Amino acid sequence: MKYSDEEVKKAAEVLFPECRKYETSIRCNENILGTNDDETYSYDIFILKKGKKIEVATLRNKHVSDALKTLLKTYGYCRISTPQQSIDRQIRNIKAAYPNAYIVQEAFTGTKMDRPEWKKLMKNIAPGDIIVFDSVSRMSRNADEGVETYFELYEKRIQLVFLKEPYINTEVYAENMKDKIELQGTDEDEIFKGLNNYFRKLAEKQIRIAFDQAEKEVQDLHQRTKEGIQTARLNGKQIGQRRGNKLTVKKEAPAKDIIMKHSKAFNGTLSDIECIKLTGLSRNTYYKYKSELKAAEENS
Repeated sequence: MKYSDEEVKKAAEVLFPECRKYETSIRCNENILGTNDDETYSYDIFILKKGKKIEVATLRNKHVSDALKTLLKTYGYCRISTPQQSIDRQIRNIKAAYPNAYIVQEAFTGTKMDRPEWKKLMKNIAPGDIIVFDSVSRMSRNADEGVETYFELYEKRIQLVFLKEPYINTEVYAENMKDKIELQGTDEDEIFKGLNNYFRKLAEKQIRIAFDQAEKEVQDLHQRTKEGIQTARLNGKQIGQRRGNKLTVKKEAPAKDIIMKHSKAFNGTLSDIECIKLTGLSRNTYYKYKSELKAAEENS
């Protein structure tokens, strides 16, 4: 793998303080006799100091890779289809595998990639960074868009990790692509292109299968939940709150007692703002309780 000048400059700034102070340039050398990436490419680092071009060092791929790892950021992307669903399980799974991951979460219903938090992540992501998903279905709810996004991020050197489908992690794909045939500038290149394209098609097929399996698991879970609720109701169990019943939270009764006792609206001495502070309620909840008390007083 050949690193870009931008990536090598970042590595140089990590390794050599002077590269952070002076203008830095890179010269990439390719050794045609190299047997692996680390032997094939090297990078001469120069700084411009007082008008003179000074060579600082020569880096190999391993040097660049190790330096860039110190700059990597790990993100955990969690998505739910509706705000009513719980996102906690996804966060818990990602944190268990990557404790230092920065969690990006959003509720989104749809199939297009116009999610606001995802858009922000795409703006902040840098080559080498890692995005962790609980499942491939969280990256997209559509296999076509998912495949497109996968390879778009792979080309940008973003690492993708899928906890439930590790066999399609970009690291696995990159390892398989080490067998990719380099073009030689000969007539045989057309054959080599066909073989390389075949390797990519195999990867696409695996990703699509993973999407289909993940989506089927979600649908099966929804169906089992629906059937479980129906069975419970047939057995006489109450699911959810009975229609017409009012839900009373623990803090409601004592809060209403305080309002009745101290609010000027009920012959007390405190203003609404003072009552809000005294009860610890939000403004909306306070005025809701106050309105209910007024209505009860008028109907009594």
